[in-house]
Amino acid sequence: MTEANSPTQEPEEPRAVIRQRRRWSSVWVIPGIALLLAGWLVWKHFHEQGELAYVRWETANSIELGKTEVRCRSVRVGIVEGVELSTDLRSVVVSLRIDPKSAYLLREGTRFWVVRPRVSGAEVSGLNTLLKGAYIELDPGEGTEPVNHFNGLEEPPVTKSTVPGMRLILVADDAGSLAAGSPIYFHGFEVGRVERSTLDVVHESVRFDVFIDEKYAGLVTSGTCFWNTSGIDVSAGADGFKLRTPSFQAMVLGGASFGVPKDGIVGKPAANGSEFRLYTNEAAARESTFRPDHRCLLFFDQSVRGLKAGAPVEFRGIPLGRVLEISLKNSPAGDPRIPVLIEIDSQSLSQAARGLPANPQVLADAVHRGLRARLATGSLLTGALYIDLDFMPEAPPAELAKLGEFDVIPTQSSGFAQIEAKVNAILAKVEAMPLNETLQKFGNAADEISTTVVEARGTLHEAEATLTEARKLLGSDSSQRLTAELDETLKKVRSSVESLGPTGTVQGDLRRTLDELRAALRAFKTLSDSIDEKPNSLLFGKDSSGNAIPRAHKR
Repeated sequence: MTEANSPTQEPEEPRAVIRQRRRWSSVWVIPGIALLLAGWLVWKHFHEQGELAYVRWETANSIELGKTEVRCRSVRVGIVEGVELSTDLRSVVVSLRIDPKSAYLLREGTRFWVVRPRVSGAEVSGLNTLLKGAYIELDPGEGTEPVNHFNGLEEPPVTKSTVPGMRLILVADDAGSLAAGSPIYFHGFEVGRVERSTLDVVHESVRFDVFIDEKYAGLVTSGTCFWNTSGIDVSAGADGFKLRTPSFQAMVLGGASFGVPKDGIVGKPAANGSEFRLYTNEAAARESTFRPDHRCLLFFDQSVRGLKAGAPVEFRGIPLGRVLEISLKNSPAGDPRIPVLIEIDSQSLSQAARGLPANPQVLADAVHRGLRARLATGSLLTGALYIDLDFMPEAPPAELAKLGEFDVIPTQSSGFAQIEAKVNAILAKVEAMPLNETLQKFGNAADEISTTVVEARGTLHEAEATLTEARKLLGSDSSQRLTAELDETLKKVRSSVESLGPTGTVQGDLRRTLDELRAALRAFKTLSDSIDEKPNSLLFGKDSSGNAIPRAHKR
């Protein structure tokens, strides 16, 4: 038995037990869990809500808050969350909520545009939005840095940045009919298109962003030339009239072509983003391969009307250069001749003028051998002139001169100038002739002819009056009766003539008379012969002996 259980021992006084207080109560478990759940829900809400992008457009046409979707390749990646005016009131800022899984699309180079029905010369697009409504298309860029503010495109790009291919820049002085969507041709086959055109205010030129399909990108090299093929090109120059008509598609949509000129160098494949010059036509692109290395001056003592900058310089029909400038600023003081600045290729000149070696003195050697420049007519229709270089043995000796930095090639009058001089001499002789006296004589003769014509006209009037009277006389009744009487007389004359014919009575009487006349003539002849033989037969008569017998006198 223990001491505590002893009945005789007195109970101890109760003492307070001090324990350490708990920091939190189990009652707060449920609110804590609820708070954590609410925080997770809030985090999940904002996390799933995605990134917010701000896109600036000129207007909010076809964009509806909470309805217009953002799509990438027809897949929904976001929606319009807000539309508000900019502070300068010149544009609108559209807030786009992008899905979290697509937030990586908001990067450098990304483009936005509104897809709605559009009708242009190149195509008709967005017709499916007539029923489903407009939407915003997202074209992801190639950058890596995340971006949240963008400038939206007012017009959809011709080619999306994700399409593989080569992108180039063309620079031109005039846009012509080339615009966004215009095709790019190679040998007449479409291999690309123009994506955008902008005006470079600083350089006063037009820049075109061009896309070439990936499988045709190898056709573009450093020696490639681009030229405009839009519209109908009509030109007149030293080669006459030229008419170039492209395909119907190029006439409607515009377009450009490219290729390596015949005498050009192909070069290395072009890099993406390379810049090329856009020429006005194929001829200009072909001439761009010409690389002149020498500039010369020509002085002409005749009119150069019809000669223009860009006119060809030829040697017996072979192109050697072109005309650069026609200006009096290159003329020395007191020289009335017209200066023409040209540029030529010495290598081509040495090849054209056989027997001349290709060296720096080739031009001087050619001039020493008789090389001269003269104006020639390229087209009689347009009157355009060009420079003709040729060897002229009859030309007076001359040497290559120097004026400033330019060599001076001797010139000679063209054939037309010589003809013009001869014509002027003929005109001078004609002017010296007494033309006034001759013209006065011609005037007097003309007056006499006029008088004769007047008299002839009077005679004609009288003849007309006589004919009129004759017509009246022939148409009268007496004239008609006279005709009947003439017919009757003619019948009688015909009857009389018939009586004189072989079977007529007069003919028989004449025959008998002629027979009697013949008999009388024969008797007379016999008598004449008898008298001629015996003249005394008239006295003594005719006997057989022929001796005359005197007859006795009758008593």
